[in-house]
Amino acid sequence: MPSIGLLGGTFDPIHFGHLRMAQELAEALALDEVRFIPAATPPHKPTPSISSAHRAAMVQLAIGHNPIFKFDNRELLRAGASYTIDTLISLRNELDENTSLVLFMGSDAFTHFNTWHNWEKIIQLCHIALVQRPVSSIKQPLPKVLETFLHNHYTENVDDLRETNAGYVTMQSITPLDISSTAIRSNLQNKNSARYLMPDSVLDYIESNMLYNNGAQ
Repeated sequence: MPSIGLLGGTFDPIHFGHLRMAQELAEALALDEVRFIPAATPPHKPTPSISSAHRAAMVQLAIGHNPIFKFDNRELLRAGASYTIDTLISLRNELDENTSLVLFMGSDAFTHFNTWHNWEKIIQLCHIALVQRPVSSIKQPLPKVLETFLHNHYTENVDDLRETNAGYVTMQSITPLDISSTAIRSNLQNKNSARYLMPDSVLDYIESNMLYNNGAQ
């Protein structure tokens, strides 16, 4: 069964933390491709100050030389909040039903997964691969409803994710790269270098378009 990883986010900007996570999960889960899906209007974060066109261009530059990485602009073309459930429904309408979809999610985001729009329907449309964030200074307790959700769907057998198209949750360890888009934006706004935190092509694009510099968009 074909298997596709899904990595959403604002990518404001994209960096090596995103890219290395996608590469390691692709290998660990034997994925055929990973789709990078920039959000237009993230429901749980402030709307990015940098335009969707610039964020999309940076993602395309970052993934352009990796044959298993694909750019998906469906959330940028859709009006309203960029709900994951809508993206999954859209993908399911396009793909053969015998395609496994694996949604990548940070373990910190999972602690409030039950606040996502139509969250209980998401697992019917995809699997979820949870990844541990490098630094977690605040250990948030998992709501009881999510403990039950994990109990009902968790697997350590990654073959389960390839043999069915949806319904499982697994946890994967990845190389702990403590890089954040927030810290990168702060560096750039303070005239500090962000080299070695992202591909040179992305950094060159940021510099040539004067992004993250006194509110540039």
